[in-house]
Amino acid sequence: MTSTTTTTVTTTAASAPPATPLRIGLTGGIGSGKSTVAALLAGLGAAVIDTDAISRELTAPGGAALPAIAARFGPEAIGADGALDRAWMRQRVFADAAARQQLEGILHPMIGAEVQRRSAAAGAAPRVFDVPLLAESLHWRERVQRILVVDCSEETQVQRVMQRSQWSEDTVRRVIAQQAPRARRRAIADAVIHNDGLSLEALALEVETLWRGWCPAA
Repeated sequence: MTSTTTTTVTTTAASAPPATPLRIGLTGGIGSGKSTVAALLAGLGAAVIDTDAISRELTAPGGAALPAIAARFGPEAIGADGALDRAWMRQRVFADAAARQQLEGILHPMIGAEVQRRSAAAGAAPRVFDVPLLAESLHWRERVQRILVVDCSEETQVQRVMQRSQWSEDTVRRVIAQQAPRARRRAIADAVIHNDGLSLEALALEVETLWRGWCPAA
């Protein structure tokens, strides 16, 4: 890959933007700042479709996925508030890869259907698909025309998530270990934002510069 004139964004050569709305896949490890980048892109006019947010909606009180989850994992999977007990489920899928696959088998088709619905409703706006597991999924990589990776050191990830979510260091590192390695994400990227030590203003400038290069007419 070739570097831009900045020190924090790495890009590869790309063809001219297509006539149809550009489809960008956005990914990054937990604590990388991906959600902040997604919000900045939305402010620039992107239609951001957040698969994590859709998952949370499906597992909120009254969510469409809860009956199937309760049927598969038992009533313990549902918290007192009527939503998925995320802490209970996190421990379950950490300990049992088959349980993780079963949960994904329930959620992924529902998420996919809602992504399609929201994309169809986005009109002419460039689409940004915020997908934490994009690097692990050939399906997603085939659906987008550009891939933007937000990257930072593992130590930065750990510190950010511990501060944000009040998780233990061990829990954060176990989540990181279940995600694609940083090198694997960077290998599929058309652009990488290196989000270590950037102020919000500097990060916003990096995002806007990239956006104007990819979507000059947006």
